[in-house]
Amino acid sequence: MRRYVSLLLTAALSMTAGLAFHRVFGFGPVVPVAVVAAVIPTALSATLAGPRSNRPWPLWISVVLTTVAWAGTVSVTVLRASLTDGTLPQTLRTGVLGSWKSILTTLLPAPAKPEFLVLVHVLTWLAAFASAELALRTRFRALPALPPLGTFAVALMLGVDGPGSNLPLAAATIVLTIVLILVRSDLSTAVTWRPILLGLPTAAALGALAFLSGPYVPVSADPYNPREQVAAPPPQQRDSVSPLDRVAGWLQSPAQVLFTARSSKPERWRLAVLDQFNGVTWTSSARFVPTGSRVPTTPASGSTRQVTQQITIKSLPGVYVPAADRPRKISGLGVSVDPSSGALAAVSPLRPGQTYTVDSRVREDIDDLPDASAAQDAEAQAALTLPNGPGESKPPVQLTEFRSLAQRATAGASSAGQQAAKLAEFLKTYAKYDVTAPPGHSYRQLDYFLGESRRGTPEHFATAYALLARTLGLPTRVVVGFAGTNDIKSGDVLVWPEVKFADQGWVPFNPMPQHAGRSNSSGAVAAGETQKIEQAQKAAAQNRGPGAGPHRNAPAPGKPAPQKEFTFPTWAYAAIPLVALLATYLLAVLLLPALRKRRRRSGPPAARIAGAWHQALEHLSDVGLAKTKTLTAHEVARYGTTNVGTEAQAHLRPLADLVNQTHFSGATPDDRAAAEAWEHTNNLGRLVTAKAGRTRRLRRRLHPRTLRPR
Repeated sequence: MRRYVSLLLTAALSMTAGLAFHRVFGFGPVVPVAVVAAVIPTALSATLAGPRSNRPWPLWISVVLTTVAWAGTVSVTVLRASLTDGTLPQTLRTGVLGSWKSILTTLLPAPAKPEFLVLVHVLTWLAAFASAELALRTRFRALPALPPLGTFAVALMLGVDGPGSNLPLAAATIVLTIVLILVRSDLSTAVTWRPILLGLPTAAALGALAFLSGPYVPVSADPYNPREQVAAPPPQQRDSVSPLDRVAGWLQSPAQVLFTARSSKPERWRLAVLDQFNGVTWTSSARFVPTGSRVPTTPASGSTRQVTQQITIKSLPGVYVPAADRPRKISGLGVSVDPSSGALAAVSPLRPGQTYTVDSRVREDIDDLPDASAAQDAEAQAALTLPNGPGESKPPVQLTEFRSLAQRATAGASSAGQQAAKLAEFLKTYAKYDVTAPPGHSYRQLDYFLGESRRGTPEHFATAYALLARTLGLPTRVVVGFAGTNDIKSGDVLVWPEVKFADQGWVPFNPMPQHAGRSNSSGAVAAGETQKIEQAQKAAAQNRGPGAGPHRNAPAPGKPAPQKEFTFPTWAYAAIPLVALLATYLLAVLLLPALRKRRRRSGPPAARIAGAWHQALEHLSDVGLAKTKTLTAHEVARYGTTNVGTEAQAHLRPLADLVNQTHFSGATPDDRAAAEAWEHTNNLGRLVTAKAGRTRRLRRRLHPRTLRPR
């Protein structure tokens, strides 16, 4: 019965380990896979080597049969669709060898693709088979719990950054492991509890040490994420034409319905984020990765609101997917996402009739724009680049003119936030909106727009703002999108710049004239998302700070300068495991003798007398007693009298007599005799301490030999 219960527990442990993949796929796809992969190999092992088998089959036969059984089971369950369409071998090979990398390059929760679920099936199956075989073929109590723990560890690594928590499953694993150890132990003897009583305080000490050292280890702030070690593949297909190059054509045919959007308010629909400029055109450096539905979030200050949108594609070309910023979750369409900007790209070109739903958080307002300072991180530094242009070795002459114009436009601004706001207000009145302006946004074309024509489309206003801001040291990027609700037409296209601030993130700015015409009657600014932001920009542009001139990236007035964060010394990281080992060893050598003495004082009188004699032998080892197998009890008593003193004879000789009477006379001792034996042993211990000294006894106690009883 104990072996059958052990098999049930190993199956439950393996099933729990398989369920830990719920942070990767969710519980729905994982539950049936984990149950099947845990039950079938356990039943197979029970049949071949279980309690009812007269003679267990050799292990190699079990391995061969479980391999065949796994291939058949996974083919008719997880890979059933591949079995019917003839792609089973390829899908099976991809799932076993490459699914781990595909999962690590997908934003969680990952789609429940058959080739992904194969990994869950094979790891759970291996854990269940190995655990069952160890339970049936070995006597080690805790060894069968190791294979499920290995699968659990893989699930933890692959599920980093996924939704949900594995704490309940971890607690269940601990409970099941303890029950498995108890079931496989012989509870009829008290010695069984010795490793458990030792393990509990050891585990408590290690847990306390981990808790205290946790804030100082290198991964205390940012847990290790294996996704950072795997290069994400590019999207399956990228748009060959930049959305920025389509703006002029859309404006020339403004009545074409590109998509329909259902939301509570008119929104600004982002299509593409372009952050790289080569002197001729703007492109995107987005690092698109596949996602099941989730889009990573980035911290942003200011008030936000939840927006749910249902979008249906009509005639929108390319692969870029429109959504209100910032998307949190998308369903109904397979997409890749850029974790940095939140931009979405379909895995294949968009088709008319495709419908999807997006949940977004839209920023309505920004805080402290007048005091905002420019960001200094790596992304911001890349967004300051002003290249020479293709094939050019010197900076273009237009940059000097752009910088001079930007400085005149922002004269009197004392912070980066004021500079950005004043530049947007300047361009609104500096040039006029003209849908017939020739397209293009290279250095020369923008020089013509700013210096001669002063007439342009959203393409010109946004790209001119981005370049002028970069000459002032403001990191910028360009966003292509639309404004409005219901039927979004080609004439609703918008292009706007964004500036990155240290505490605000990317903030949109509107350099367009107030009465720029579009097909919708929504006005120059989309409702909800930008009205309050525009008001904040106007207020920042009118604010006069105490200083003047270009912004110098210094802390805003009244704000404390950032303090250098304390870093734990590197040498301490190597010392932590040594300290943990030392603490565990000290706990063991100090606790084991006490537990051993407690066990010797329990049981019937004869066992207690024998325990008193063994305790006396340990006392005498402090004065040089080594081997006792060839010595009689009275010979040991004479040795103790010689090396401890004549006072010891009064305790050793009566104790030796009690031991001999118990083992050789056949008489049954009583409780009084056992108590007398332990009284002699305790008195002998005090005499030995006085003779050998407490320092010597402590050194002997700390020696590794004390971990093993005499």
